[in-house]
Amino acid sequence: HREIPQGHIIKSCTISMTPTGKYYVSILTEYEKEIVQKEVETIVGLDFAMDQLYVSSEDERANYPKFYREMLDRLANAQRVLSRRTKGSGRWNKQRIRVAKLHEKVANQRKNFLHHKSKELATHFDVVAIEDLN
Repeated sequence: HREIPQGHIIKSCTISMTPTGKYYVSILTEYEKEIVQKEVETIVGLDFAMDQLYVSSEDERANYPKFYREMLDRLANAQRVLSRRTKGSGRWNKQRIRVAKLHEKVANQRKNFLHHKSKELATHFDVVAIEDLN
């Protein structure tokens, strides 16, 4: 899928299969990278919020998008249907695969949303401080 750059040493390789039957290969490499010091100009603090993802010191409130919350409802319904099926039957197996696909979709949506939010914070601010919850 992607070529390993020059100077990278392959340390390990992991092959994994998802419950929906997809295979993934993860390759761990090691390489030398020079750390460049950057001047700090903009700082933001993030606080945990019970009803949302976080609240920033700039009073920006981040919450999961509507389509993600709707998908969680669909997943709950699919799991309810699965729990009512007779374990081991053909319809139970089909529903189990449907639930696994929904789990994968929800996980991908969450991962994508968090990636976009973290990228947005990293590009707009030099330092991101996060509240420490014990």
